[in-house]
Amino acid sequence: MNRHALALSLFATTFCAAAPSYAEDLCLGFGPQTPRDIGMHIGSNPRSFSPAPGPEAMNLCNLHTHTNAEHKGPGFSLSAGDGENGGFQCNETATLSPSDLAEPETGHTSFHGVKPGDTIEVHWVYTSCDVSPGPGLGSCSSAACANPQLRVESQVFLVVNDPGALDFGDYAKVTVGANGRFQPAALPSDTGTPVLFAGSTTGPSYTEAICSPMQVTWNVRPTCARLDISSLNRWAAEGNVFEEEHSHGVRQLVTAPELLSPIN
Repeated sequence: MNRHALALSLFATTFCAAAPSYAEDLCLGFGPQTPRDIGMHIGSNPRSFSPAPGPEAMNLCNLHTHTNAEHKGPGFSLSAGDGENGGFQCNETATLSPSDLAEPETGHTSFHGVKPGDTIEVHWVYTSCDVSPGPGLGSCSSAACANPQLRVESQVFLVVNDPGALDFGDYAKVTVGANGRFQPAALPSDTGTPVLFAGSTTGPSYTEAICSPMQVTWNVRPTCARLDISSLNRWAAEGNVFEEEHSHGVRQLVTAPELLSPIN
């Protein structure tokens, strides 16, 4: 197969899922891939695209989580292994107290795939399309806007049983900004200067042999923040426009320079 001749439209994921896996090959011919080690700035992927505008100038179209961080960063560098249940954990994982790791008093888990002591990476996905927030990345495009600019704001959280930790609802609630665009109530702050780079979509269906064709501007915060697990369960129990009730698997770290963009 001539890998350099592959031409995919933005959402042509059907071919990607069906493509054979080349154990020792790279899916060359695609744009830069994600996730990556945000502390490593090298990259030699020759494809470039215009950076997406800032989040305030775009519409929030999706929000979802991954159990364990897909990216590797200064604050989340502990390997959790390979496969879709691998990724990275927050550096403070081993120092959590018994109360941090206790099940919440309600004992009710509405948001599945996460327990106290877990690391999650949250993705706020933005689009240049005039669309409303909804489930999946399909909510980020429309018949009138099939080729949007995409942006992901990312924060890694250490999930704990602590009412004094951050409340997920403070960041997951959807509002309408002054310019009429859909926005989260807030984005995390005080977790370091975000690392901006060009990449792709993530998730366990992609590897270094099976690339994502989508072009995404990423902004990844470099340190973890503590998040109360009860707030995740409340968010799921109350229902949300994204129809999220479980945390997703991870795409393994992309390390080949040929698949990465340089970070300036």
